[in-house]
Amino acid sequence: MSDVKYHRIVLKLSGEALAGDQKFGINPPEIKLVAKELKQVYESGVQVAIVVGGGNMWRGVTGEQLGMERAQADYIGMLGTIMNALSLQDALESVGVPTRVQTSIEMRQIAEPYIRRRAIRHLEKGRVVIFAGGTGSPYFSTDTTAALRAAEINADAILMGKNGVDGVYSADPNKDASAVKFDHLTHMDVLEKHLHVMDSTASSLSMDNHIPLVVFNFNKAGNILKAVSGESIGTTIEGD
Repeated sequence: MSDVKYHRIVLKLSGEALAGDQKFGINPPEIKLVAKELKQVYESGVQVAIVVGGGNMWRGVTGEQLGMERAQADYIGMLGTIMNALSLQDALESVGVPTRVQTSIEMRQIAEPYIRRRAIRHLEKGRVVIFAGGTGSPYFSTDTTAALRAAEINADAILMGKNGVDGVYSADPNKDASAVKFDHLTHMDVLEKHLHVMDSTASSLSMDNHIPLVVFNFNKAGNILKAVSGESIGTTIEGD
C-alpha cells in the first residue's frame, strides 16, 4: 500500500473498453482481461470504485438523432451501463475479487441502490464498488457520474482509461500527425482549450472539488497499477 500514490480511486471505464475489438456488445474474454488487471490493483491495497459507461450498448445522443426523445434515450443508455456492471462484477468475482454493484436506478433484485455511506463502507471492507446507472438523471454523462461519485466518496483521483491513446493531445493523434501530447494540465486548461477529455460539467466538478484526473492508455497491460502508483504513463490533470 505504501508504494501507491492514490489510495482510493474512481476508475472510469467506457463501454467500448468492455467490448474490445468487436466494438459493440459485451465481450466476456475482454471483460475477463479487465478483471485480471483490476485484481492487481485490488491486491495492492487500493480501494477501487468503478464507473462504467454504456457506449457499447447505446448512446442517448444517438437515440435523439434518430428522433427519440432525449430523456427516454438516456434512460435506455443507463440500463446499458447496468448490464455492463453486472458483467464486470461476474468477471471480478470469478478471479476472487469481492464486488458490489450500486445503481442509481433502483432494481433490488440484482443490485444495491446507490447509498454513499454504504459505498464507502464497502470500500473500507476491501470490496470493489461498481457504480451503474449514471447519475440516475438524463442529460448527464457517465463522465459526470465519475466526477460526482469521486467527490462523494472522497476519492484521491479519477483514472480515465482511453482505448489506444496514451494521454491528452492537442488534437486527435489518429487524425493529426502534428498533435502534441500534454504530460500535465490544469482543469482550467482542459476547459479553455476545449480538449474534450471529459464533458464540461465533469471537468468543472473535478476542478471545484480538487480531484486529480489521470488519463492513460487502458489497453496496455499493467497500466492501471502504474497509474495508481503515480508513474508518468499518460496525462495528469490537477489544479485550477
